[in-house]
Amino acid sequence: MAGTRPGGVTLIAVLTWINGALGIASGVIGIIGGAGTPAWVALALGVITLAVGVGLLNGSSLARVLATIVFVLSVAAAVYSLFTGGTLWSAIGTGGLSLIALILLYTARSNAFFKS
Repeated sequence: MAGTRPGGVTLIAVLTWINGALGIASGVIGIIGGAGTPAWVALALGVITLAVGVGLLNGSSLARVLATIVFVLSVAAAVYSLFTGGTLWSAIGTGGLSLIALILLYTARSNAFFKS
C-alpha cells in the first residue's frame, strides 16, 4: 500500500491530466476536421498522458520515470530555444515549470511515496 501522497505529486498529476485532456480534445477536433494522422497521434498521446497522471497518483514508478523523461526533454528544449532565437519568456516559463515539476517529483516525501 502506497504511503501518503505528497501535495507536489498530486499537483503534477492534476497538471498531467489537464495536459492529457487537452491532447485528447485536440485530437478529437483534428479528427473531426479531417487532420488525419497528426490528430490520431495527439489523441493517442493524450490518452497515454492521462494514464501517466493516474499512475502518478497511484505511486507508479514507471509513471514517475515517464514524467521525468518528459520534463527533462522539456528543460532541454527550453535551453535549446534560448540559444536558437526562441522566445525568451516562453523558454524560461516552460523550462522553469519543468524544473519545478522535477523537484516536486524527487523530494524526500515523493521518494518515500514512490518507494512504498
